[in-house]
Amino acid sequence: MRPVLFTILFYGWTILAGLAALPLLLGPPAPLRAYSRIWVRVTLWLLRIAVGLSHRVVGRENIPAIPALFAIKHQSAWETLAINLIIRDPAIVLKRELTRIPIFGWFLIRTDQIAIDRSGGMSALRSMVSAARGALADGRSIVIYPEGTRVAPGSRMPYHGGIAALHGALDVPVVPVAVNSGMFWPRRMLGLRPGVITIEFLPPLPPDLSRRDFTETLETTIEAAAGRLYLETAATTAHPNS
Repeated sequence: MRPVLFTILFYGWTILAGLAALPLLLGPPAPLRAYSRIWVRVTLWLLRIAVGLSHRVVGRENIPAIPALFAIKHQSAWETLAINLIIRDPAIVLKRELTRIPIFGWFLIRTDQIAIDRSGGMSALRSMVSAARGALADGRSIVIYPEGTRVAPGSRMPYHGGIAALHGALDVPVVPVAVNSGMFWPRRMLGLRPGVITIEFLPPLPPDLSRRDFTETLETTIEAAAGRLYLETAATTAHPNS
């Protein structure tokens, strides 16, 4: 019943918070982004009290003091929420379809997230790079999920070319990030289970890698860390989701 309780609380809180924030859509994006962090903070609190699911951050020392590019393993909805609190005011690369969701999509657009058309080819890549440069100029870091979709724990998918395009165009540190969130919050919210999610920030990659070496090094680094977290969690958890 705990996942059911959280689902009810989450959607109730989200509807209430969304309606209360509608006037902010008429103003500048900074107050709206600050408000969205309140929504995330309350959501994670509800997750903790209703489900018993919390998190820990490993490797904070690897988060640069300057805007950077964070490449995050994507297993769950959890990291799309929590990253807004762990990294200061990030600009998140996301699929354009999300911006078409009523109300929620309006907030994504007004908070200056980086929406891309995944079928847009080189035009989409150029648009993404341009938007990322604009976000960096505003002092915001960039967050991207290299696989482009949620992937079940213990599994992997090919890394898309967007991360390599950003690496080649942006002169900022690239930080690989691993998670085990999918073992506690799978694709279906009713599969939520108690525990402690780990998000691990790994050392930034060397800045002088070629495109091919960068992609291979990034994928190897993230997948090795995600695999280690998976095995560690499976060894200490009774029935992990997979």
